Amino acid sequence: MSGAPTGLELYDRTAQAAAAAVISRYSTSFALACRLLGPRPRPHVRNIYALVRVADEIVDGPGEDAGLDAAAQRQVLDDLETETYRAIAQGFSANLIVHAFARTARECGIGQDLIEPFFRSMRVDITTHEHDPSSHDAYVYGSAEVVGLMCLQVFVNAGQPHPAPAPGDLVEGARRLGAAFQDVNFLRDLDFDEDALGRDYLGIDTGTATRTAVLDRIDADLAAAAAMVSALPADCRRAVTAAHDLFAELSMRLRREGETARARVRVPDPVKARLAARAWLGLAPRGARAS
Repeated sequence: MSGAPTGLELYDRTAQAAAAAVISRYSTSFALACRLLGPRPRPHVRNIYALVRVADEIVDGPGEDAGLDAAAQRQVLDDLETETYRAIAQGFSANLIVHAFARTARECGIGQDLIEPFFRSMRVDITTHEHDPSSHDAYVYGSAEVVGLMCLQVFVNAGQPHPAPAPGDLVEGARRLGAAFQDVNFLRDLDFDEDALGRDYLGIDTGTATRTAVLDRIDADLAAAAAMVSALPADCRRAVTAAHDLFAELSMRLRREGETARARVRVPDPVKARLAARAWLGLAPRGARAS
């Protein structure tokens, strides 16, 4: 009869629980979508988002609130990236969140080609306050698209003996879904980003972009991503559909507010529950069509 886990198995489970706690504290919507994942990919996706959230918090307020200036934030971020690579190579970290992520990276084939652009975008938040279309696209790739690609690596590789690259059509879908999520969040947080963080990601305040143009791009990205969901492993489709439909709902509500709106738009809990139930029933993402 097997007893309670000990040694590395216990440490792995504890790290995984720590990652799940980060997500439950920071994002009820994401935590809901994660519950729709099958048990094979679920802990790995939580591990990814926990590390992403910790890195994001270094540059998005808590670090500064703790008294870190820009140079200190950069150093903490650099140290976190270095520890991430070390943990992937060694299979262990004293940082529970890094340890959880490294376990996922090793099993699912998440390499430096995805991790490095993410940390690069986090550093951009320390030094860059206004973006043009080119810098926006580079930032979104590192801050959101590669996170989608990390999750895709989990979807296709979790539980497999040897990780392999994801198919190209799924790569495109993951990138476009990540980009849509990020741009929706930028639109929702225009005032906070400007007033609290001094950032303009979209160029709306400088006149290089319009709210309508951004929403058109978001809806095109959501439609392209929706067309790829049916090609995902079955134990991932419900969660991706729920997340897609939540952001499609946000996009619709943002568009309804008009070109000059600044208030933060949210989806009421009963609507979130309806979208989750729809996904649980196995329905296709809203707006899904052949690519």
